[in-house]
Amino acid sequence: MRAFIASSIGVACAAAAALPLVLPTGVAAGASAATASAPVPVTSSRLPGSTQSLPLVPLTQPGATPAPGPSGPPDEGVSLGLPAREVEPFSLLGVVWNDPEEELHGRVQVRTRAAGTGAWSSWQDLETHADLPDPDSDERGGGALRGATAPLWVGDSDGVQVRVLPEESADSGRTAELPEGLRLDLVNPGEDPADDLTPQARASSEANAGLAPVGSHEIPALDREASQADLSETGTGQNPEQAEEAEQAGQPAEPAPDVTPSTLPADVPDTLPAGELNAATLAPIGPRPSIVTRRGWGADESIRGSFLYTSTVKAAFVHHTAGSNSYSCSEAPAIIRGIYRYHVKSNGWRDVGYNFFVDKCGKIYEGRAGGVAKPVMGAHTYGFNANSTGIAVLGTYNSTNPSGAAVNAVSRLVAWKLGLHGVNPKGTAVLTSGGGKYAKGTKVRFNTVSGHRDGYVTGCPGDRLYAKLGTIRNNAARLQGR
Repeated sequence: MRAFIASSIGVACAAAAALPLVLPTGVAAGASAATASAPVPVTSSRLPGSTQSLPLVPLTQPGATPAPGPSGPPDEGVSLGLPAREVEPFSLLGVVWNDPEEELHGRVQVRTRAAGTGAWSSWQDLETHADLPDPDSDERGGGALRGATAPLWVGDSDGVQVRVLPEESADSGRTAELPEGLRLDLVNPGEDPADDLTPQARASSEANAGLAPVGSHEIPALDREASQADLSETGTGQNPEQAEEAEQAGQPAEPAPDVTPSTLPADVPDTLPAGELNAATLAPIGPRPSIVTRRGWGADESIRGSFLYTSTVKAAFVHHTAGSNSYSCSEAPAIIRGIYRYHVKSNGWRDVGYNFFVDKCGKIYEGRAGGVAKPVMGAHTYGFNANSTGIAVLGTYNSTNPSGAAVNAVSRLVAWKLGLHGVNPKGTAVLTSGGGKYAKGTKVRFNTVSGHRDGYVTGCPGDRLYAKLGTIRNNAARLQGR
């Protein structure tokens, strides 16, 4: 277990005045006595999006009695947070801290005020076990990474309240210390940016040039026969030295029933001889689904880093974004823009972590830049980002079933994406851990369609979506003609 650093420090940002807030009945009582919060920093409204960063503050003065909560006794375990306050408009939020290697042991809860009605939400938990780029990946260089909760989409909001409840040890009764530099980041995803093809936007679009004309908002669907031509688009342009530095490419084992990830001896091979590898490229491929490009959902390409590739794709990890299920499908592009900005500006990543998104209406979206047919290395499953792809379904599926449209869309995407690399969706594959849930260097056998929880310590993608993975495997294999 990692050690934790106590205290919370302010975050230096561009200043803007905080607006006064008249609290609804019951909320004022729940806002513990605290010093005035820092001014709200806001980036220019002329940009495609903005982020406000607010340092969390002690919610009770030393020796003071905690104030009663909105519906009951005092919040005795709360040490840091933000009293209810009005802020500039935002739609997505998360809590961030300085050290990406520290874990936050406790509950982080937020309430938000709807901009249209002024109604306050109930307390909502943020998922504290978020992901990171792999330890030895190029993305870890530069020291810009930060620890963070998963982001939460809350819709158009203009008020917020936060509380952090540290865990208590069952043995000693001592309260866990919290990471240093805790702050709340509020993201306004902005409107679609001007539809001009900047050099960065052109580069992202050219990565898909073999699938759609440069500047396209959507990559068209193809039937299974026509999709065979996509096999020529899987290359990354890496030179032999770059490929040698990446993890060795490999193919999955023969079809197998669902497996629990298992560790394997170090001498188990995870590659095939060259002759078998060439034959594997002729494996069935599912029909290409239509995919909304980054240009289509309005990515601000100026904030991302350079493309990053792995050697191949041996498995797909399915995620949920742990956000609201009540979004309209027309909001999906804004949700993706918000997650993208949070991953880059708050987490310090080079780009959005997921390779693909799927909304509840079954629409598929390009995630991390570099080409949807190529083995783009994401930041979605800590320790197993190499040689895999990450697919995130918008919403939370702990107790809510994913829509049939979303399940079918994931099936279509898996059939095509894994088929490009000769992978059977009902098979298994060996991946080498980069660290995390499994010790670095451990070889682990996964289903070629697995859940985030199989590779990382998390509940993602939620029990209900995880229960659909067998259906996704079967559907995808059928679409590949297996």
